[in-house]
Amino acid sequence: MLDQETVRTFIRVAETGSFSRAAASLHKTPAAISYRIKTLEEQTGTQLFLRTTRSVSLTPAGTHLLENCRQWLSWLDAMPDELQQINAGVERQINIVVNNLLYQPRSAARLLTWLHQRFPFTRFQLSRQVYMGVWDALLYDDFHLAIGVTGSESLSNTISLLPLGEIRWRFVVASDHPLASHPADRLTDDMLRKYPAINIDDTSRNLTRRVAWLLGGQKEIKVPDMSTKIACHLSGLGVGFLPERQCQPYIESGQLVAREVVNPRQKSPLSVAWKSVGSGKVIDEIVTLFRNKDPLVAEFTSEIDPQLY
Repeated sequence: MLDQETVRTFIRVAETGSFSRAAASLHKTPAAISYRIKTLEEQTGTQLFLRTTRSVSLTPAGTHLLENCRQWLSWLDAMPDELQQINAGVERQINIVVNNLLYQPRSAARLLTWLHQRFPFTRFQLSRQVYMGVWDALLYDDFHLAIGVTGSESLSNTISLLPLGEIRWRFVVASDHPLASHPADRLTDDMLRKYPAINIDDTSRNLTRRVAWLLGGQKEIKVPDMSTKIACHLSGLGVGFLPERQCQPYIESGQLVAREVVNPRQKSPLSVAWKSVGSGKVIDEIVTLFRNKDPLVAEFTSEIDPQLY
C-alpha cells in the first residue's frame, strides 16, 4: 500500500497542491499521479485530498498521513548509514544526567553539538538533577551516563565510576547581613539557626533524599536551582554554603562575605558514572573526554578543585 514511490508521490502532490505540477516534477503524466493517489485512497478507505477544478488540498486524515510519510521517508533515506552505525557498536539512544552543581548551559550545548556531529544517528536526551536525584536517574530511570554523581564509590556493581575531584564549600552571607559583621571569629550553630537556610530540593524519587545543610529548628527555604540560591544569598534572605569557586567573584566584589563557622560543610566528591553493561562507542568517547580532561568538557568541572581534578 505504502511503497516508497507511492509515498513520494503523495508528498509531492500535497506540497504542490496540484496533480499536474506533481506529475511534471516527478516526470509522470497527471493521469498516472491521479491514479496512484486514487488507489491509495481506496486501499486506506479514507479520502486524503479535497479536489477542485484548480487545486487539491489535504483532508485532516491527509495531513496526518503527510507528517508520518515525511518521517518514514526520512528514516528510509538515513537507514543504511544508521544500520552501519549500529553494527559498529554505536548506541541508538543516549540519555545523560548532569548534577546541578556542574550544569552549564553552554557546556551542555557544546557537548551535545559535538556528539550530534560525531554520531548523527544517535538520539540524545539531557537532564539536570539535584543531589541523590543524579544517582536515582542512573539507577532507576533510563539514563546511561551521569556527570557528577555524589561520592567516589559506585552504588551498583553494574555502574562504573571515574572520580572527578571534590567541591569545596564556603559559608557566605550578604554584605549587609547581621552575620557579616558579627564579632565572633567562628559562627556557632546557635548564631546561624536564627536565619533561614537556602537549599535546593533533592530531586530523588526512589533513593532517600538528602538535605545539603540545615540545622535543627532552622527555617528552610527551598529554591529550584543554584542561580536562585545565589540570588537569595545576595538579597540577604538567608544563609548557607555555596561552592567556593562559584561564590568567589561575589566575595571579591564585596557582595558576599565569607565567614568561618564552627561546623563547616565537608567537601563533596563527585564522579562521572555510567552503566558498564550495554555501553558502546558513545559512552566510551564521553568517558574518554573526562578522563583526558578535554577542553570540551572543562566547564563541567569548573567548580571542582583543579588540584584534585
